[in-house]
Amino acid sequence: MLGDLIAYAVFGLVIGALARFALPGRHRMGCLATIVAGIVGSFVAGVIVRALTGNQNYKPGWIASILGAMLVIWFYTRYMAQRRYY
Repeated sequence: MLGDLIAYAVFGLVIGALARFALPGRHRMGCLATIVAGIVGSFVAGVIVRALTGNQNYKPGWIASILGAMLVIWFYTRYMAQRRYY
């Protein structure tokens, strides 16, 4: 159980870092946000591909996960990072 959580965190960090590197511009995200973006991006990629193909057994690979994380980071920087919380 703990090993799985660590593996997801490392996978999310790698995917999120690659997605941040691939996107141009500055991203005001910390390490934890990068991990979450990688994990959520992988999930988003899986949902999109399953919806488009109807293949319920699809598990997103590296490229689909990076593209999903890029979508999540773009959404985050476009809509959420502009908000100011006082």
